[in-house]
Amino acid sequence: MLETALNGLKVMDMTRILAGPWCTQNLADLGADVIKVEHPVGGDDTRSWGPPYPQGTGAEHGFSSYFAAANRGKRSLAVSFATDEGRAVLTRLAEQSDVLVENYKTGTLARYGLGYEDLKKVNPRLIYCSITGYGQSGPMAHKPGYDFVFQGTGGLMSYTGQPDGRPGAEPLRAGISLMDLSSGLYATSAILAAVIQRGHTGEGQYIDMALLDASVAMNANMAQTYLMTGVPPKRFGNAHPTIAPYEVFATSDGFMILAVGNDSQFAKFCQVAGRPDVSEDERYRTNAGRVANRDTLREIVAGLIATRTREDWGSALEAAGVPWGPINNLDDVFADEQVQHRKMLQQVVHPVTGPLAQVRNPMLYGVPIDESAAPPLNGEHTPEILADLGFSEAEIQALHEHGTVATWHKPGEPDHPGEISVV
Repeated sequence: MLETALNGLKVMDMTRILAGPWCTQNLADLGADVIKVEHPVGGDDTRSWGPPYPQGTGAEHGFSSYFAAANRGKRSLAVSFATDEGRAVLTRLAEQSDVLVENYKTGTLARYGLGYEDLKKVNPRLIYCSITGYGQSGPMAHKPGYDFVFQGTGGLMSYTGQPDGRPGAEPLRAGISLMDLSSGLYATSAILAAVIQRGHTGEGQYIDMALLDASVAMNANMAQTYLMTGVPPKRFGNAHPTIAPYEVFATSDGFMILAVGNDSQFAKFCQVAGRPDVSEDERYRTNAGRVANRDTLREIVAGLIATRTREDWGSALEAAGVPWGPINNLDDVFADEQVQHRKMLQQVVHPVTGPLAQVRNPMLYGVPIDESAAPPLNGEHTPEILADLGFSEAEIQALHEHGTVATWHKPGEPDHPGEISVV
């Protein structure tokens, strides 16, 4: 494990899907020992969300690309908490952990004696973070929640998409699970703050993280504008509600983003375009005027940009200091010289599945890549984790025989007697 910021911190990861695993992967990337607790059969639901899978594995043997994106650097313990023996294993793990993160429905773990009130009795220093859809209290606390729902419920989709009257006008979701990811990031920050606070007080705490709360907070300036004016924002397509021109335009051979952020940049754009008179027009001289007259402005700018290629515009705008950008597909992204310079593509090596390309955590620029931090197979580390917890070989064997825990085996390896084998 890398000697990074959280080296020595033990995290009990009882999360699945994306919001929780994204949080705990951040902690693992920062050096924490993250123990991912999974069901002995199948593990995290997203293991089977494929193809693709690593070569030689599949839905029941390995991990999908979805799972691999959020579970780097963790150790996998396959144990069922439906049995007394399994709950005893997890209670002992919680007793020796600094942080527990879970995203079961409200009240689920408490019914098994694994809620915060239960575990803080054996470990008062435990920081316990629950990530749910609607939070631990309130009229909707019992409901399950999914990212897509919160993109709508939280307001994002109300102002995302083409405006009324244009082709394809309807609310649109973001292309990634933005609310899951943002909730995971908020949870990471809350946990790190709790670790610092525990250093002062010596006591752990409970963190109640809700996707609903994160989705409301992520409205940022859109929410603040609404609160200051009382007017809900509208859909502007790719345009910006308070800056113009700031959107996607078609060149003669593709699309580009023109991102004019101030009056000086607009004047420079007009010079490059050969139309300095446009920036001198009273309707467009200031940003306020350009926003008020965005429809006529867009028609002028679109006509100008359509006359040249994206490469022509890019080089000219770059020289003039006008912000612009291409719309890259992921081939373009990973071939980009700045992305390569920043070493955003990393490679980890799993002892069974082999090399796996991954995206570097942006918090870790300049930190050497830990090539051993590959996503785990379900139950891959069960024996070593149980041994770390103080279980004897005989006790570990008994847990296998009772079906309480499982260990991943290479194809052709003999199973322990009675063991639930993942392969």
